[in-house]
Amino acid sequence: MQTSFTPDQLKDPDTRESNRILRTCVHCGFCTATCPTFVLLGDELDSPRGRIYLIKDMLESGRPATQEVVRHVDRCLSCLSCMTTCPSGVHYMHLVDHARRYIEETYRRPFAERMLRTVLGHVLPYPARFRAALLGARAGRPAAGLVPGASQMAQRLRAMLTLAPDRVPPPSPMQRPQVHKAQGGERRGRVALLTGCAQQVLAPSINEATIRLLTRMGIEVVITREQGCCGALSHHMGQHDPAMGFARTNISAWAREAEEGEGLDAVVINTSGCGTVVKDYGHMFREEPEPWRGRAERVAALAKDVSEVLTQLGYVATREAEPDLTLAYHPACSLQHGQRLTGVPKSLLQRAGFRVKEPLESHLCCGSAGTYNILQPEIAGRLRARKLENLDRTGADLIVAGNIGCLAQLAGDRMPTVHTVELLDWMAGGPEPGAVAAARAGRRQAARAAPA
Repeated sequence: MQTSFTPDQLKDPDTRESNRILRTCVHCGFCTATCPTFVLLGDELDSPRGRIYLIKDMLESGRPATQEVVRHVDRCLSCLSCMTTCPSGVHYMHLVDHARRYIEETYRRPFAERMLRTVLGHVLPYPARFRAALLGARAGRPAAGLVPGASQMAQRLRAMLTLAPDRVPPPSPMQRPQVHKAQGGERRGRVALLTGCAQQVLAPSINEATIRLLTRMGIEVVITREQGCCGALSHHMGQHDPAMGFARTNISAWAREAEEGEGLDAVVINTSGCGTVVKDYGHMFREEPEPWRGRAERVAALAKDVSEVLTQLGYVATREAEPDLTLAYHPACSLQHGQRLTGVPKSLLQRAGFRVKEPLESHLCCGSAGTYNILQPEIAGRLRARKLENLDRTGADLIVAGNIGCLAQLAGDRMPTVHTVELLDWMAGGPEPGAVAAARAGRRQAARAAPA
């Protein structure tokens, strides 16, 4: 692709990087076949190739973003399926991240949307605020169907109420800042655990399972006092400064532990959406002065999905698998496309003795995508229905995934959902996840309902 940025424009590091990415694109269109929004909507401008043209024109012109550009970029899930498909290596993630930042800096959204995005940015990354918001939404959930109108804002309000879980678990003391000592003799390693923001409120059992499993395997797990949100939620809404602030907090905490504490062998992340961003900290801080740039690169290099760490440690199950329990493995986009970890989690589940099935169209997003299921509820709902239909066809008992956003998006209607690490912890001596009991109950109910 030919570009025509001026020398002055190319002085900006983000524009220089976008120029390099744009010149990599050869217009082949392979990305359109695997883009969820193009598959649903059939509009070229809702495909990666179409968005690339819009972004190129917007950045080259230097003009404020138009309503058309904003509409089509906002519809992008950042699922990164296009990057897996692209034969030319177009780094679409960095391009669309730059476009979102440019949009937020040059485009004035309608008042209601500005307020919604501000609220999301000031609530979701903060566990205490998020917990309070969930409790309020849960109380208002029965009224979701009473929200009038077909406008996008009415759909968003209904989505926020509908997504609120029936139950908000109490905070887990295991997630508080502390050091969880390795069990059973000699310490094999030392890691920091990102406890996250939304996940530690919605499903603290995931962090608990991670800590139990790693400490049983001889790993000391550190939960640093200063860590917080990884910055992904703000980053994907184009809120650059808040995202960098969250990243700085984590980089400072983990770099201090690695350099001044007892050292770290890894930063373990059990939410793949967070892992994709933390692994990109080096790029985010590439123009920052030292020591930030160097520390960000070191933290990014230390970042590992929990499935990577368990594979390196040689995970082995210690109990017999359930003979009748079949899993439908949903590979989160941020894991398979963002981090390029495709077979690792599935192999661990098979090593633990489970029968694992993968649904048709496993490359397509479920529609969660951070705040996407709130900001684009109509498209997210269609993607969710499509994904659940494909998961149902596997005939499995449980949906398994490695990302809290996917688990929350797919919960509620059909099969129970459970995180990969909760099953692996159970098979290695941990408690049985509640989703397993729910799956058994569902199987018994289906058997009773079947004709004799």
